[in-house]
Formats: sequence, structure tokens, C-alpha cells
Amino acid sequence: MVGLVGAFVLLSVAPARAGENVFVEVTPNSAQAGSRVSIKASCDNDNNNRQSNVHSDAFGHVMLKPDKGFLTGQVTIPADKPAGNYPVDLRCENGQTASTTLTVLNMASPSKGPATGGGGMAGGRGTGSLLVVGGVALVATAI
Repeated sequence: MVGLVGAFVLLSVAPARAGENVFVEVTPNSAQAGSRVSIKASCDNDNNNRQSNVHSDAFGHVMLKPDKGFLTGQVTIPADKPAGNYPVDLRCENGQTASTTLTVLNMASPSKGPATGGGGMAGGRGTGSLLVVGGVALVATAI
């Protein structure tokens, strides 16, 4: 039984890496519509000195540039992009490809802060002061 479960898990997980040195990753991999994400990729060690193209329906095409042995870039997800999971596909000049998934969130933002009162009790003697005075009087009476 354990072997069957293990085989199912191994067969159902799709790796984000196409080869040993070919991959694409998006950070963060879950992002609010309208926010900026970073993309880091590799087209095999010998091909990371050339630009490569990344495409996703979440943000369109992005050209990644060589940076310290990897290919990197940044892109802003359009603010009106519907929530969902979007494939991010890397196409290298050497023909190799890799993909990962970007989850776009579209959570409503509050238009104003919570109604917590106007602070009218902050300057005057409130219930707390009366409780302290009453507690001191009670202790003094008991003594």
C-alpha cells in the first residue's frame, strides 16, 4: 500500500525543471494583481550569457537578461488580471524549454481603516481611573 501511494505521488508531481540546468522560477509564485514579480531562469550553463524569452498569459512576454550566471527579469502583473493559475514558459535560444506556474490573486483592498472611535476618552478620566481609585479604597478599607 505504501509503495502504491509513493508511486502515485512520484508520478503525479510535475517538476518545474526541464533538465539538470534548465529551469524558470517566479518570486513570489503567488502575487496580487498589480504587483511586481521577479523571474530567474537558466538555459543550461553554457547558454546563460544570451537573452531568453519568457511568456505567460499573466503578464505577456518578458526578455530575460544575463545576470551573474542566470537569466533574470522583472515584470508587473496588470492590476485588472483575473485571479487564477497561469503557466510561465521559458524558451531558450538553444531550443530547450521549462515552465512553472504563477498564481495571480485578486483580493479586494479595504477603502479605509476600521472604525475604532474618535479617541474621545483618551484625554479624560475614564472607567480605568475610577477602577484604580476604587481598588485602592477597597484595599485601604480592608487594612
